[in-house]
Amino acid sequence: MESVTKATTDADGITTTTVDGIRTVLAPAAGLVTAGLLFRVGRADETLATSGITHLVEHLALHRHGLSDLHYNGATAAAYTHFHVTGTPADVVEYLNGVCAALRDLPLQRLETEKEILRTEAAGKSHGIGHATTLWRYGSRSYGLTSYPEAGLPELTADDVQEWARTRFTAENAVLWMTSDRLPEGLDLTLPSGEWHPAPAPTSALPATPAYFCGEDGAVVLTSVVPRSTAARLFAEVLGKELFRDLRQKGGYSYTATADYSPRDTDSATITAYADALPRKQDALVGAFVDVLAKLRAGRIEQADLDSVRASALAQFDTPELASARLPGHAMNLLLRHRDLTLAEARAEIEAVTVEDLHGVARAVWADALMQVPGRGVDWAGLTAAPAVSADIVSGRRHSSVEDGSVALIIAKDGISLVSPQGQATVRYAECSLMQVYPDGGRHLIGDDGFTVTVEPTLHGITAAQLAPLDAGVPSSSVVRMPPRDPSRIPQPDLAAAYLRATGKQPPSTGITVSLWLFGVLSFLMTGLTGLLVLAETDAELSPQGPDWNGVGVNCLLTLAVIGPFLGLLRHRRQGKG
Repeated sequence: MESVTKATTDADGITTTTVDGIRTVLAPAAGLVTAGLLFRVGRADETLATSGITHLVEHLALHRHGLSDLHYNGATAAAYTHFHVTGTPADVVEYLNGVCAALRDLPLQRLETEKEILRTEAAGKSHGIGHATTLWRYGSRSYGLTSYPEAGLPELTADDVQEWARTRFTAENAVLWMTSDRLPEGLDLTLPSGEWHPAPAPTSALPATPAYFCGEDGAVVLTSVVPRSTAARLFAEVLGKELFRDLRQKGGYSYTATADYSPRDTDSATITAYADALPRKQDALVGAFVDVLAKLRAGRIEQADLDSVRASALAQFDTPELASARLPGHAMNLLLRHRDLTLAEARAEIEAVTVEDLHGVARAVWADALMQVPGRGVDWAGLTAAPAVSADIVSGRRHSSVEDGSVALIIAKDGISLVSPQGQATVRYAECSLMQVYPDGGRHLIGDDGFTVTVEPTLHGITAAQLAPLDAGVPSSSVVRMPPRDPSRIPQPDLAAAYLRATGKQPPSTGITVSLWLFGVLSFLMTGLTGLLVLAETDAELSPQGPDWNGVGVNCLLTLAVIGPFLGLLRHRRQGKG
């Protein structure tokens, strides 16, 4: 039998109680009962190296309902996990009891199976609006994790998953809501005892805002994080109206032009604005989009627009069975410990919003704006380009690409850099969110700021010993060991392309290629002896680039390119004499 505390009902018709230590809110509604069990844990609580663990717990908790006829589901978001069901009181009891029983004793024998199901689920998902902006704003931590695949799955063990469920899916970290005036008989929501976990603090990968980055063609996306408020919610509606009016009705640039307000955590919300366009109209779209923000930021907000969105907001109070309709939002505020307004307070706040309030929100939105634009940048609008390359590179040993000497990895004791004519990316080991390690020697590193460096030993001639600084420097908590790759997935150097790049000519036929390789071996040995003498006098740690043995190989290739025609001529003459 469940443990229930005394219930109290407020003036708005919402009853508050606790069931087995879980804060619970009730309000009656006609028809079937709908219930939701919320936990204050989501993807933003993970690290990139453990990402997927919350979703995995959710799947394991629902496995026993797989063949049920219940209308149920589960969802893992950035800051919460939600189990919900609709049915008869008996259906609701069956579902909620089953979820809690599974959370107490997860079916860990299905661990690998559920991992594979999660990978399949991810492969069929499409990215939503603003997907890329979270990565550029937060990097590879906190709320930026929603932009990444669930990269931690290969490394997660049964003990990891069980411990996550034990510490995060607890009674103190949960809220239950139900569209009923009373609790159904037979509930058993016993969960481990624990503590409430506040929403994670946001990280940042942006040195300054307002900022922009260049994304895919066909759309403009702007996100901004502002304090949660009634004025900000109404501003998002006004912004959507302005975008639709100017970009679709007047300009004819867009089919979709809209804006949205979404709470992120206890105190902050994200305002997202979006507009699409055909490639030939996207420059005009960007200009018109910026003009709308400039107009609102200058305070040119129509009273009629405010009155319109205010009327829509007030209309919610005419919703039948209003108390039950408010339950999910009320429960979420309880979960996040955000101040929940009474109906009278909510109505008063909506009625009190002024044009000047919206003007203040418009300035705040622009000050924190991150804009994804197609094609060219928007420096002219006063936005700063978000970093597309790392600010610096490490000082260590250089390993040139065997295909292209202008591309190189630099490996040091404290980090690794990839340099090329297109730019540079650096990951410091102490700030590495993830290093995927493949049995063939491949490494994939992602820094806290979102920059990535991929190490393919086959492309850079790197030995296991030369990878030792990575394995010693990256924290073990950031390492995920990957399964073996199919040999066809391991990149191999394209020597023909390297020859073409070095000489501007197609590589010679088989006979001369053998001669070239023989001469190349001799050249490499001779150059190598010289390199050893230089190395004996050089401290790799004092040299910013260090010895570059792959550069030696590239030089050999260039040598072959020079002597190749002479060998070809000799071959031609021998054939002519025969």
